[in-house]
Amino acid sequence: MDTLDQNLITLLRHDARRSISDLAIELGASRATVRAHMERLERSGEILGYTVILRADAVDQRIRGIMMIEIEGHAADRVIRTLGGFAEVATVHTTNGRWDLVVELGTASLTEFDAVLRRIRLIPGITGSETSLLLATPRSTKARL
Repeated sequence: MDTLDQNLITLLRHDARRSISDLAIELGASRATVRAHMERLERSGEILGYTVILRADAVDQRIRGIMMIEIEGHAADRVIRTLGGFAEVATVHTTNGRWDLVVELGTASLTEFDAVLRRIRLIPGITGSETSLLLATPRSTKARL
């Protein structure tokens, strides 16, 4: 990945809806060059897709948390598929160490948060969990310029 690719990705992280013309002007490159770089990054799998980044309160998820999950045996794929059906689950990460999964959650209230924790803990294959509430996000690298 060259400098143009890195700068292009940074601009797309900030606003993936920008036109190729705007990106080309910002990057000091031709539209054809920017389009070719985007297509190459997509083909290589460096860019998997485009998304929208929302403020937590913009989607009425004032309560956010991280849940660490321990899974028995070889149930990880089944548990991950099940978690994918929860609207409150923003992200699922596999990890090493004591916990097998790290799950980012968001709900509108503590009551809803408690309810989703209870539902997740009932998923067959989950043997343990620990949850921490996220109080504030003073810094994020998800969309930076």
